[in-house]
Amino acid sequence: MIEPILKAVDLIQSLYTAQPTVGIILGTGLGALANEVEIDVAIPYATIPGFPLSTVESHSGQLIFGSLSGKPVVVMQGRFHYYEGYSMQQITFPVRVMKWLGIKTLLISNASGGLNPAFRVSDLMLIEDHISLLLPQNPLTGKNPIEFGDRFPDMSEPYNPELIRQAESIAKKLGFPIQKGVYVGVTGPQLETRAEYRLLRQFGADAVGMSTIPEVIVAHQMGLKVFACSVITDLCIPETLEKASLPKILAAAAGAEPRLTALMKELVAGL
Repeated sequence: MIEPILKAVDLIQSLYTAQPTVGIILGTGLGALANEVEIDVAIPYATIPGFPLSTVESHSGQLIFGSLSGKPVVVMQGRFHYYEGYSMQQITFPVRVMKWLGIKTLLISNASGGLNPAFRVSDLMLIEDHISLLLPQNPLTGKNPIEFGDRFPDMSEPYNPELIRQAESIAKKLGFPIQKGVYVGVTGPQLETRAEYRLLRQFGADAVGMSTIPEVIVAHQMGLKVFACSVITDLCIPETLEKASLPKILAAAAGAEPRLTALMKELVAGL
């Protein structure tokens, strides 16, 4: 399990020798942050051994190295999902590679549906906790080399509380409201029925999405500080549910991008 990671790392380091300290995963329709990076090199996923390929239209599919807010970063411009046919180990492979490259902190963005009636389209929600029990696989299943971390990692605090507090302060300073809540992961790619949305709300979830949790589990196991922020791209309130479409979701993500970009830049600056 280590050998594929080392092959990917060797290829990357043959093209770029500097060590990033921050990893960033960009979610659906949230690629604008990459434009803020002073790019040294961009490596297509197709050229990296062991990397899956992004098949979702709004995910570019390259690993960007450079600096953001004066800090050395590696940015995944495009992520992978279970519904694309990948295993949880394939989905999280890039996180392990970024850890091997030297990152200490992982920042994640995603698009999600709002289950909390207080939320509005294009709100930002800081993820305080998650529910992974509905996912059919776990990325930690199988052999667990000692280099990966604990066989049974504690998940009582997967999202770094200090980074959440910093993000709240940044939002207050920049003058925009921000939500906090629990994110529940599902496989997709279909959106949920009204009955399913009711059930997820009863579970205690504030937002639902098809990504993020596998990466967070692996990052936390490997000792990385993790921060994640959802953009609420549609409202999943059964009583007032409207049909969602990808153009509407992308438009909602675009409406939130300036705030998310400013938040991430300030957060990286403080690391």
